[in-house]
Amino acid sequence: MALQCGIVGLPNVGKSTLFNCLSNARAQAANFPFCTIEPNVGVITVPDDRLIKLAEIDNPKKLIPTTIEIVDIAGLVKGASKGEGLGNKFLGNIRETDAIIHVLRCFENDNITHVDGTVNPVRDKEIIDTELQLKDLETVESRINKVQKQAVTGDKTAKRLYELLLRYKTALEQGLSARTVEVDKEDLKLARELQLLTNKPVLYVCNVDEASATTGNAHVEAVRQAIAHENAQLLIVAAALEADIAELETYEERQMFLEEAGLHESGVSRLIRSAYDLLELETYFTTGPDETRAWTYKKGIKAPQAAGIIHTDFERGFIRAEVIKYDDYVALGSEKACREAGKIAIEGKEYVVQDGDIMHFLFNV
Repeated sequence: MALQCGIVGLPNVGKSTLFNCLSNARAQAANFPFCTIEPNVGVITVPDDRLIKLAEIDNPKKLIPTTIEIVDIAGLVKGASKGEGLGNKFLGNIRETDAIIHVLRCFENDNITHVDGTVNPVRDKEIIDTELQLKDLETVESRINKVQKQAVTGDKTAKRLYELLLRYKTALEQGLSARTVEVDKEDLKLARELQLLTNKPVLYVCNVDEASATTGNAHVEAVRQAIAHENAQLLIVAAALEADIAELETYEERQMFLEEAGLHESGVSRLIRSAYDLLELETYFTTGPDETRAWTYKKGIKAPQAAGIIHTDFERGFIRAEVIKYDDYVALGSEKACREAGKIAIEGKEYVVQDGDIMHFLFNV
């Protein structure tokens, strides 16, 4: 589906270290700004225990998980909105992504220099927020100038857009991100078309030391309070610990390492799933002796569009979908058993796909 999360942050906050853990694409991790000049793109497998369970039942020849794309964007600095530190290029890279993973340094380490001399994640967050907000304000003011005359002459769409732009302008001038502005359902399309940087969904990742990996620390709590008014998520990850885990060769070794650190699951797995949720993505499955596969779809789509993800002919010639709920499939142990128990639902073109559905599409072209 080519939906992307962009990882952003100030230089030396652990951004590229985290990206290296997420992806086989090895971004250079160095103790100086701008070690990542071109954005690195990693195609990341989304961990899903349901896929493994289905494979255990059907013993398929192939097992295919779902994926998302993560983009490592070079470290932003103060003045990026005015072009400082290759700012225009970096902001352009952010604009092309669908959601933002904002990494904040929440650990002390004298051996890793901070671009501003001291560790203060709330200040760091505000620096990047300000740069993105200034760029958005520039965009909004430019659009206001273009649409103002049309709004005055009575064009209804232009009037709605103009009023929305004024609301965004007010928020941005107050140092608030566009995502803090509540938008009516009928204006959502207009809001999306503006492609404002601060309107993108955001996940704040607090990069902590190993000792704080399970409980967080004072820096994390400060961030939590700072984002309380935003529609945003927060995740605690120890990137250095994740890097150590990534070096281990077997699943058993990694699990043992996690248990010793007091963790049930790696921060990378939690981060990938959070990114998946951030993009409003869900998963349906197809399964059988040849292949068990997870398919990514945008939350809220209907059966024909879900079928089209497999092949455009499936959508074009859609007749109906046979749907088995995941829990029923696992409980009964096979498609045959589900059919005999009456647990296969026949759904038409208006069926809204649910996360975890096991689907079989009938089509004719």
